Amino acid sequence: MPIIDKFLKEVVMRKGSDLHFVSGSTPMIRLNGRLLALNDKVIAPEEGRTILNEILTKNNREYFEENLDIDLAYHLHNVSRFRVTMFNQSNGVGAVFRVIPDHPSTLEELGLPDSINRFAHLDRGLVLVTGATGSGKSTSLASIIDIINRKGKKHIITIEDPIEFVHHNKGCLITQREVGMHTETFHNALRAALREDPDIIMVGEMRDLPTTHLTLSAAETGILVFATVHTNSAVKTIDRVVDVFPVEEQEHVRVMLSVSLRGVISQQLLPNEQNTGRVPAVEIMFCNSAISNVIREGKTHQLTSLIQGARKYGMQTMDQSLIELYQNNLISYDTALSRISDRGSFLRSVGKKT
Repeated sequence: MPIIDKFLKEVVMRKGSDLHFVSGSTPMIRLNGRLLALNDKVIAPEEGRTILNEILTKNNREYFEENLDIDLAYHLHNVSRFRVTMFNQSNGVGAVFRVIPDHPSTLEELGLPDSINRFAHLDRGLVLVTGATGSGKSTSLASIIDIINRKGKKHIITIEDPIEFVHHNKGCLITQREVGMHTETFHNALRAALREDPDIIMVGEMRDLPTTHLTLSAAETGILVFATVHTNSAVKTIDRVVDVFPVEEQEHVRVMLSVSLRGVISQQLLPNEQNTGRVPAVEIMFCNSAISNVIREGKTHQLTSLIQGARKYGMQTMDQSLIELYQNNLISYDTALSRISDRGSFLRSVGKKT
């Protein structure tokens, strides 16, 4: 049994989200958003390399030696799957293991708003799920894909780096491809996917111009496309997608987005009121004619007010989500205040003096 397995078992047993196994430091677990030492033994450089090499295939080792970092999936039988990022650093090698549950959770179990369910019933267009690393994007996407899988009769293609949640065919046929194992790049897999009779494509990350361009093009053809972006609001998401392209193409990209974009989910995970777990704060934008016009005209600064005024249609800004979480005693006052954008509005909403 690889030595790392005993650390991973403890992380799962303690309901942690990540194991940090880094040479020059003690092994650490992320528990409820905080890093805690698993023991007081510092990992020596050679020891760290030996332990981590145990879980690498020959091809993985060659790739790691050449590129100095690698993403992969690791399955510990009867325990869990893990998304692994291995890297070199000043004290030797290190790795972060993210726990991936065996089965996708429901939206209700994740504490996500019911309106997100609407994205699982779309026929075409682009849906962007955004947030920082560790904000739960992949988990939310897996939940949406699982809804479609249970209720639909479609062909779903996922392109991931690495494959995180393993989806088994229920009502749908699901094809999962891993970059580096089943395809060389995201955009190569996307180009091939368009010839594989898909109804739905899930793109693990729009990380470069070719992938972004093909993602938008796929959504234009009548396919439902889900993709992730590392941004924290609908406004920044639209701006980020447009800014990936050369200046002379940006007006055309805004037009493409105004036609094909169906919505944006932006989320972050926050410690709960008791500091015993985490809860999601979520911004939700559904594209309507007003929002499409604003995107087409490049006036993204107006999006926040449009989302704010469409609460009855299932939309909400991040600030509205934070206020609701605080008023429902799900997060603390200090946590809400530290993440709020409009401090004055928050203080007025909760009856505090500025």
